[in-house]
Amino acid sequence: MLSGCLKRYADMSSDLRLVLTTCGSRDIAQRLADALVERRLAACVNVLPGISSTYRWMGKIEHDDEVLLMVKTAKTELAAIEATIKSVSGYELPELLAVEISEGAADYLAWIAASIGKELT
Repeated sequence: MLSGCLKRYADMSSDLRLVLTTCGSRDIAQRLADALVERRLAACVNVLPGISSTYRWMGKIEHDDEVLLMVKTAKTELAAIEATIKSVSGYELPELLAVEISEGAADYLAWIAASIGKELT
């Protein structure tokens, strides 16, 4: 169970999102991370190399080494993030999953919002 401190700020964070996407190389992932932060579409992007993905593509089972990106952002930035991912990733069908941030440390959530020029409501 989360502490009362974290629960108290759950409503404030409903506009924030954690976006997950993958890239085929560390270089592409870093270019994407830099573009998202430079454009103030993301407060922070964690770049996690060394993941292995198994998926079905065009009727075949595929296996690839990829780099996972965890993007801290706001709901209002999702369309611009999607466009940036599509232009930088090089994938025909890039992954983009956005998960609502329902709870978190108040100071950290406020920092995410401030870093992308938003206010928490």
